[in-house]
Amino acid sequence: MLGLAWKFIRFDRAKSVGVITAIVISIFLIGQQLSLLFFLMGLMGNLVGNAPIQEDEIWVIERQTDNVNALNVIDQRLVQEIGSLPFIAQAEPVVIASGQATFLDGKTAAVTLVGSVAPSFMMGPIESKIKEGNIEDLMQPYAVSAEFFSAKTWSTTLSLGKAIEINGKSAQIKVITKNAQAFGASLMYTSIENARFLGNVSPTKISIVIARVKDKDQKQEVIQQINTLYPNLKAWDIAKLQSSTVKEILISSNMGMSFGTLVLFAMISGFFIIGLTLYSSALDRIKDYGTLKAIGAKKGYVNKLIIAQAFLYAIIGYVIAIFLLYGFKFGVANSGLAIDITIPFALFLLFVTLFISIGGSLFAVRKISKLEPASVF
Repeated sequence: MLGLAWKFIRFDRAKSVGVITAIVISIFLIGQQLSLLFFLMGLMGNLVGNAPIQEDEIWVIERQTDNVNALNVIDQRLVQEIGSLPFIAQAEPVVIASGQATFLDGKTAAVTLVGSVAPSFMMGPIESKIKEGNIEDLMQPYAVSAEFFSAKTWSTTLSLGKAIEINGKSAQIKVITKNAQAFGASLMYTSIENARFLGNVSPTKISIVIARVKDKDQKQEVIQQINTLYPNLKAWDIAKLQSSTVKEILISSNMGMSFGTLVLFAMISGFFIIGLTLYSSALDRIKDYGTLKAIGAKKGYVNKLIIAQAFLYAIIGYVIAIFLLYGFKFGVANSGLAIDITIPFALFLLFVTLFISIGGSLFAVRKISKLEPASVF
């Protein structure tokens, strides 16, 4: 069956090239838009993703926000109060503050300082995202991290030991991170003391309380108890806070709708372009299909032959599109776009390819199934 289908494909090369081109363009656009969306969604939750999360951790923030990137300040005394609860083993404060960095070459940039207690640094950055330096170096006075890919955005150079100013105060880059940025923010990690000083944060205010429960199996019960005890606070399971942040930004920015519309139209256009091209190809070879029926081929066999052609088109187009997506991935890697083509994502694209190709072939199947053999003679 596949051998005969391949002969039909080779017979009409012009239309075959058209079908394969339509598949490649559709799948590449779908893969490109979805991979960019997944990358941006990763950035949205990167304040969580950059932290060395433990299973027994919960984060406590001000109740009015569901977005970890838009936190309101809370009272420092809450750290001691929450830490003294019988079901909490440890509690540490986190300070997140905005600032303006000024470099020696006169360039300026808006930054977000993320300060946590040393040496645990429960807000990160995790070791896998440190390109140069050691996280212990952030314990030094006025030491901060800087993101490798921000150098291009800031039009400056970054190096360990480079002197900068943050909010008019002297600081020094001691760690360079890579792929540790958040959505719309240039993160600079440091100790909580440095974050307070450089970010002009009151010693009585913090942004997050990170607490570790004594029994991780009772984490949901602890969250409910904290929410009951402190009506102005909200305790979060960290994974839920990350997904809530992503959902909040996607809805408020209409980004999900924009990307979703592009993907949907790519699928619809590919479906109909492929379908009409296969339909036209079937009309050009209607005598061949009629002859097959005349010599005894059943309707089911002829239908399977058309679907087999669509299957081969899908496989060829998919392979080319995947190669182009990998080329896109490596092409944008140096600009900081960390595109990840996982096996589940690749399988999803294969399913979409088969759907639009085989689904589009049903136009031709419907036409040929009604063909009477005598009508072609």
